[in-house]
Amino acid sequence: MNVALKSFPFGSAGAQAAALRKGQVSSVELLKAYLERVDRFNPALNALVVDDRKAAMNRARAADRALAKGELWGPLHGLPMTVKESFDLVGQPTTWGHLPRKDHAAPTDALAVDRLKAAGAVVFGKSNVPLNLADFQSYNAVYGTTHNPWDLTRGPGGSSGGSAAMMAAGLSALEYGSDIGGSIRNPAAYCGVYGHKSTWCIVPKRGHSLAPKPGAEADLSVIGPLARSAGDLALALKLTVGPDVLNARGLQYKLPVPPKALKGLRVAVWLDEPIAPVDDSVKARIEAAARALAKAGAKADFKARPDFDPAHAHRVYNLLLQANMAARRTDYADLVAARTRLRDDDLSDHAMALRVSTASFKEVFDANHHREHLRWAWHDFFGRYDLMVMPITATAAFPHDQSEPLPARTMCINGVERPYFGQLFWAGLATASFLPATIAPAGLTPEGLPVGVQIVGPEYADLSTIWLAEQLAGLIGGFQPPPGY
Repeated sequence: MNVALKSFPFGSAGAQAAALRKGQVSSVELLKAYLERVDRFNPALNALVVDDRKAAMNRARAADRALAKGELWGPLHGLPMTVKESFDLVGQPTTWGHLPRKDHAAPTDALAVDRLKAAGAVVFGKSNVPLNLADFQSYNAVYGTTHNPWDLTRGPGGSSGGSAAMMAAGLSALEYGSDIGGSIRNPAAYCGVYGHKSTWCIVPKRGHSLAPKPGAEADLSVIGPLARSAGDLALALKLTVGPDVLNARGLQYKLPVPPKALKGLRVAVWLDEPIAPVDDSVKARIEAAARALAKAGAKADFKARPDFDPAHAHRVYNLLLQANMAARRTDYADLVAARTRLRDDDLSDHAMALRVSTASFKEVFDANHHREHLRWAWHDFFGRYDLMVMPITATAAFPHDQSEPLPARTMCINGVERPYFGQLFWAGLATASFLPATIAPAGLTPEGLPVGVQIVGPEYADLSTIWLAEQLAGLIGGFQPPPGY
């Protein structure tokens, strides 16, 4: 490795891209250095599950030849990076954890991958996910279990768990994931890295679906970057934002510029909620981040809330989420059959989950109207406040739990066993209303595990939530490598 590249392996992608452009390191050198780390650390982590190093090395050589001739492909020229397994990468399988798809070969790249490559990226593989992208952990029958670099006995989160583990362990310069129920955000928090859930639809998801191609734009679901710095989130997001060709004739996105200073910034703080309690070890780090912002001049309001009932908001989100997640399952007919066997008086958690998973069009239609009320409530709220700080996970990373069925699992929060999926509340506040949300490292628990703080903003204020994550790094510290890497 060229000693001039001081940012390897834990520095920012932007710094590494700058070193590549200046000729301080070659793309081949940098790719080899990351692959050496993959070969060293990935056998224990199992984060990278699709290894496309041969094609990547050919592209890295081409990048070096192009630069030698004065040709610059883009801001990521020659930068080695990886993407979540759920994205199509030409010639490689896209399984979403389904064993029958292990021999699938994608005919083209996903649009987001294509845009990253157009900016010069060298994509050398894909990172692990849970089955159907539907868990707070990342394991499946195709690729096995991914472990958290901070503690191999714990999961890295899901569904972009492999992505977050890759970033934390310094195995890639940049990652791209997806999120519908916290799937970028909770892995970023569990692994101590940055992640961004973009405003719905500003980054098209073509090529991120098991549906016949091209698939329709799914409700709630978004894609976005994971990185070791907030600046890298902004870099990757800007390169991938923009309409797909179907509506590019008349549509463009102009994201608002972020604030210029913390002084006077109106920050709301939502630390806890009775229906979704947060462990004290996590809450303490979120509060410390909010207090740091206040000390730096922000106007922090710990009582400010949008004008809706949190329980109602979660019911709306849960129906939309479960209906969308179930509709893409291969066993959907079995869910419908199981619902028909329910008694009318069965109000168990299992029965209620079946009902929302197989919701009728009318039920989804009504939930969408309720969602519109939530969007307006947030719109009014962000007329009075600039951004909101809140948790994304109820705990730090928890020990592996692959017990079945998933809904029967629990999480220990302040010594009390709580429903496994209860923490979806914190993901749903932003997701249901299409809001952007950025995760920033907020320090460690007494056990030495990372905590992430979630920063939520109004629709299209993506650069503002990322900006506040960057400001927090200067106040409380940012990414730190896990011990041993």
